[in-house]
Amino acid sequence: MPTGASARLETALTGAWARRGPLAWALTPLAGLYGALAGLRRALYRAGWLPRTRLPVPVVVVGNVVAGGAGKTPATLAIIEYLRASGWQPGIVSRGHGRAGTDCREVTPDADPRLVGDEPLLLRHRAGVPVFVAPHRAEAGAALLAAYPACDLLVCDDGLQHLALARDVEVVVFDARGTGNGWLLPAGPLREPWPRARPRSGQAHPAELVLHTEAGGPPLPVPPGTQAFHARRTLAPEALRADGTCVPLAALRDQPLAALAGIARPAAFFTMLQSAGLTLAETQALPDHYDFRSWLRPSGKGQKLICTEKDAVKLWPLAPDALAVPLALDVPPAFFAALDEALAVRGRRPRDPAASAP
Repeated sequence: MPTGASARLETALTGAWARRGPLAWALTPLAGLYGALAGLRRALYRAGWLPRTRLPVPVVVVGNVVAGGAGKTPATLAIIEYLRASGWQPGIVSRGHGRAGTDCREVTPDADPRLVGDEPLLLRHRAGVPVFVAPHRAEAGAALLAAYPACDLLVCDDGLQHLALARDVEVVVFDARGTGNGWLLPAGPLREPWPRARPRSGQAHPAELVLHTEAGGPPLPVPPGTQAFHARRTLAPEALRADGTCVPLAALRDQPLAALAGIARPAAFFTMLQSAGLTLAETQALPDHYDFRSWLRPSGKGQKLICTEKDAVKLWPLAPDALAVPLALDVPPAFFAALDEALAVRGRRPRDPAASAP
């Protein structure tokens, strides 16, 4: 379980972001300062005072305006799968949040998650496409294209606020929290104002698509000209062992399980497990991107250990018997049609048009 002052502060802020209560109001001066600095930064990029790097292939950025996870990684995987089926040869770039080091490097299947990040390693395993990480995504993209010249499109996992990388399409991901109390950090969960201000007439800007990964929550305001789509996030029907073999979730029912999750919203994962009919004898809600250096295995006897797929890449060296449950995202065809249209309008098509039919 997360302990200490940082964990208590995180819990307090997360609760405050759901409504405009006393703590949120007390933080509004800091939110105003944050908003002013973020707005100035955007203005400098728009004016060209801060340079953007345009890579020689189209770029699709998948990210969110709300702090914490909202389903970006499942959305990225779904987009990559569709693009490959449509004739594209995509690659993935990422910062590699939480990793040690600031170098630019390729994420190989046997990479150390501490050096490349847990999410990039998960993406490499699941997507089967080249993945590079670097603090400057353009550097990662250039390195990927140099190593894999057949790549004709890049998907940037996270990086919506990384304005130094020019992009053709932005996919803004929301979960059931929506925009929370609607205020900027630290008074609210927003990394930038939402709805966004529309660019001036004649000003080039990327296409913007909104993807809801969970049902429920308050109505979400959508800017004019932005298309919104609802996906359905579910658990995969099978859990994975460290050796790659599978165990049907149905076979785990009526067995005591110890579940852990080092993600932005551990309770959501636990709820999904219980909704699948699994019995959770114990749960461990760990900090997002937890490194497991101080992790203690649950003491319950006879309990199978079950975790998220993101946690598994770091947990399996310590607990090879743990089972990982992948998340699946059922994205409507209309979203992919809109993505195709957004790329086509900007003259972006696979290098081999004959392979473009799914």
